[in-house]
Amino acid sequence: MEIKIGVQHTNRELVLESTQSAEEVLSLVSAAVKDGTLLTLTDDKGRQIVVPGKHVAFVELGAPEGRKVGFAT
Repeated sequence: MEIKIGVQHTNRELVLESTQSAEEVLSLVSAAVKDGTLLTLTDDKGRQIVVPGKHVAFVELGAPEGRKVGFAT
């Protein structure tokens, strides 16, 4: 699923592909924003993205995608 995160005072949004469910991401975002803690998400390649919860402007969750076809990794 594609996830876009807007960060306050930043011109660009963070975009990542994740295998985490929408419910799991929503729960993590809600907790980080509410408590002012770090929002930590893992992308589909195992990298972690960390954003301070108090600086999250918006989070957009895309529809879960099926398997991609092609030679890209």
